[in-house]
Amino acid sequence: MRLTVLGCSGSVNGPGAACSGYLVQADGYPPVLLDCGHGVFGELLTHANPNEVAVLLSHLHADHCLDIPAMLVWRRWSPVPATERSLLYGPAGTALRLGAASSEYAGEIDDLSHTYDIREWTDREVVEVHGLIVEPFKLMHPPCTFGFRITGPDGEVLVYSGDTGICDAAVELARDADLFLCEASWTHAPGVRPEGLHLSGLEAGQIATRAKVRSLALTHIVPWTDADAILDEASAAYAGPLQLVHQGQVIEVRKPI
Repeated sequence: MRLTVLGCSGSVNGPGAACSGYLVQADGYPPVLLDCGHGVFGELLTHANPNEVAVLLSHLHADHCLDIPAMLVWRRWSPVPATERSLLYGPAGTALRLGAASSEYAGEIDDLSHTYDIREWTDREVVEVHGLIVEPFKLMHPPCTFGFRITGPDGEVLVYSGDTGICDAAVELARDADLFLCEASWTHAPGVRPEGLHLSGLEAGQIATRAKVRSLALTHIVPWTDADAILDEASAAYAGPLQLVHQGQVIEVRKPI
């Protein structure tokens, strides 16, 4: 199973930095896109055909979903438009949220059903998408937000936190993961962060330790936050392999030998 980081900037994009978007692919299968925030669609074009990509949305904040309207334009109006619907999973209200965003008229809803087969997540209900087994876990972040536990063809496990505050469900989600792709939006310094909205570097490390993950990769760091300080916090709480992800990075997710 291969993970390609299309964007990893938290909350807003920055110069040359797209928001949340991660391409996951099992050998021999079409790719799956985890989230599609600002700037992600342009990065996707260098790695995959948008007409072949299934989409899994963790939640409906703009930095995780609002490049989908760009994907709709491509799939409908490019010289080689999509001939079949692709799967798009998201929380309740996904069709309404994205339909409002892509409509050209205020107060109207674009009908996405001709372009995507939109399905809604149910907590812990396992689905299979392009050769991957996906289990969504409802986490602590407004609005309704899911993290994903993704098992590849050889039993390798990638866990994507989406956005979350620290909670027991995040530990359950990440349990024994081969790679834990975890948000760490800011530092743990007093006054820096509202409680229960996102994770600090320290909290990401604490979850990784409690879950006994084999490797921790930090993402969703907001542009005004000190990334090195977040990394230092995480390393103080987690002793395993640790990294900050960067846009364009490719990570092979494998079971240990």
